[in-house]
Amino acid sequence: MAGPQLYPFVATNVALFTLDGDSLRVLVGKRANEPQAGRWALPGGALKPELDDDLAASARRVLREKVRFDPSLLEQVRAFSGRDRDPRGWSVATLFYALLPQDRIDAAAGNKTEAIDWVDAARPGRPLAFDHAQMLAEAVARLRAKVEHDALPLHLLPDRFTLTELQRACEAITGEPLDKSAFRRRLKAREGRDFVEAPGEFAQGAHRPAQYYKRSRGFRF
Repeated sequence: MAGPQLYPFVATNVALFTLDGDSLRVLVGKRANEPQAGRWALPGGALKPELDDDLAASARRVLREKVRFDPSLLEQVRAFSGRDRDPRGWSVATLFYALLPQDRIDAAAGNKTEAIDWVDAARPGRPLAFDHAQMLAEAVARLRAKVEHDALPLHLLPDRFTLTELQRACEAITGEPLDKSAFRRRLKAREGRDFVEAPGEFAQGAHRPAQYYKRSRGFRF
């Protein structure tokens, strides 16, 4: 039995970020159906009241269906609305962003998606469908602002990471190089605030072994 018809059309979209080397990437999918079939877009879909408890649940379902991924971190950015943003009529779309660890870039195209690609988050290199270029720009700005205000993007890193890898993740998001000494002092000032733990393991290499860290259970981005 079909659920009730919603008017205006209500949808959720997700900017799913990850790291590729020193570059911040976002997932886009090639639309298989009209409107704007063949165009690239952020993962998204209609709210289904019979399935979704709330907008966040809708966004998680969209990611599972479109790219087969359920994020541990999902945050709302804002709503986009209007009569002209979607040819199907007056619509409301709530944008979320999610972070995918760089060692788990294994999402595959799912329902209603012809292909997926990881593109540069600041310069996707292709026109996006609907108002998704504006959505992406605002998601990047929100993520950048959080990191510039001392949030640590640990959800982008593997389960074990070095402080150098953490610094590079911050640099990929802000687009600016960080002074190593100042960055370490910033982390030192956060000691005792339950964000990372040192499991007593070290990365082996040609230089002095670097200590591994991991996200603590109490960590909040």
